[in-house]
Amino acid sequence: MLELEWLGFRYALSNQGLSLTTNETKLLQSIGQVLSTRYRILFNAHRAAQDFYLLRGLPEDRYVSAFLDPSPYANAGTAAEVHDRVAEAIEVLRVSSLTTYENRRIATGALLFGSRPDPCHALPALPSGALPYSSALTSIRSFHRLCDALQTVALVDRDGALVALVDVQEWARPLADVALPVPSPARYQAHSRATLCGGHLCLILTPNGEIKIFAEGAQVVSFLGGRWQLTDAVAKYRVWNEAVGDARLAARLFTVALNLAEDRRGGLFVVLEDAAMAEPLVAASDLLSTEVRRAEGTPDAAKNHLHYLLRGQRELDVAPAVLETVARIDGAIVLDGASNLLTFGAILRSPVTIDQCKPAVEGGRTTAAIVASEFGKVLKISEDGFVSFFQDGQCIWQI
Repeated sequence: MLELEWLGFRYALSNQGLSLTTNETKLLQSIGQVLSTRYRILFNAHRAAQDFYLLRGLPEDRYVSAFLDPSPYANAGTAAEVHDRVAEAIEVLRVSSLTTYENRRIATGALLFGSRPDPCHALPALPSGALPYSSALTSIRSFHRLCDALQTVALVDRDGALVALVDVQEWARPLADVALPVPSPARYQAHSRATLCGGHLCLILTPNGEIKIFAEGAQVVSFLGGRWQLTDAVAKYRVWNEAVGDARLAARLFTVALNLAEDRRGGLFVVLEDAAMAEPLVAASDLLSTEVRRAEGTPDAAKNHLHYLLRGQRELDVAPAVLETVARIDGAIVLDGASNLLTFGAILRSPVTIDQCKPAVEGGRTTAAIVASEFGKVLKISEDGFVSFFQDGQCIWQI
C-alpha cells in the first residue's frame, strides 16, 4: 500500500494486496508533477501567459507525457523553456486516429530522439524550414502517407521538430543481437529495439486504432478502449515467468499470445503442473492421448480425428507459426509443465464445485479462464486486444 498527501488530504492506494511496481510508483509521481505544475499556473498570471500550453489537451495525456519524459514538469520555474514534445506527439496520434484516408484508418508514428548518448545513431542536422511535430501537421493530407508506423516513422529532434523519416528496421539493426527485456509481438520487435539505447521514445498509432508507446526496449504504455493503460510488461512478464517455472515455455506462450492479440484473435493457454490434472477439466475424447478411429463408411469426422497431427509433441518443438494457427481454433490449448501438448481446441469443463463459488462473469472465455486457473496457469487472449494472466481463480494482470 502507498500513502500520500495532496492539498490537505491523505490518500492510500493499494494494488489488490500486491506491492506497487516501480513504474506504477513513477506514474503516481508523474501525476503529482503535472497537477502541481497546473496548480501553480492557475495562481500565477505571469506563468499562465508563458505556460498556458500545459493546460491544453486531456490531463491524462500530460500524465503519460510526464511519465515518459518528466523534464517539462521537473522544475516549475523553467516549464516554459522545455518543450513537451511527448504530449504534442500524442495529440498528433489522437487526431490521426479520428481521420481516414481513402476510407482506411490512419496508421502513423514518431521516434523521439533521446537525450542520452547513442553510439549507433546521430541526430540529423536541422533541415531548413523544419516544422514542429504537432497537430498542425495533420491538416496536410499527404502527411498521413509519409510513414505507416509499421515500417517507417517520423524522426523528431529534442526540440520537437520533424527532421527526417526513418526505417524502423534499419534503425534497430545495430541492436539486433541485444536481448529485449521482455518478449515483444513479432511486428513490433523493431520498435522495441529502436528504444534500447539513447533514451529514444517510439510512439505509434496502429491500424487497429491503438496508440502504443515504447521505451527502454519494451512497450510501456498503450491507449486502447478509450483509456490509457500502463503496460508494465517487464514486471508482468516476470510474474508469468516465475509462475510457469520454465523460461523457454513462458517466453514462447507469452509471445504467441501477444501476436494473437495484435491480430485481434482470441485464445486460451492452460499450463497444468501435472498432466493428470487435465482429467476433471478436459473430456477424455478431447485429449490427444485418446486415439479415435472413424468407422468405415462414415462420411463425417470429428476434430479429434486430427489429433494425430500433434500427438506426442511438446509445445517447444512446435513451430511458433503452427502454434498460433492452432490457437485460433475455438477452445483451449492445454499442456503440462514439461510443455507436453495435451489437447487443442478443447471446450473446457466446469466442475460444479468451482462454478458455485465463482461470481457470474461476462464472456465464456473469461469464465473458462477462471475455472482453468484453479488447475494451473492461464493466459487468456481477447479479441479486443488484451492478454490476461489468471491463477488460483483470479486475474493477476492484464496487458
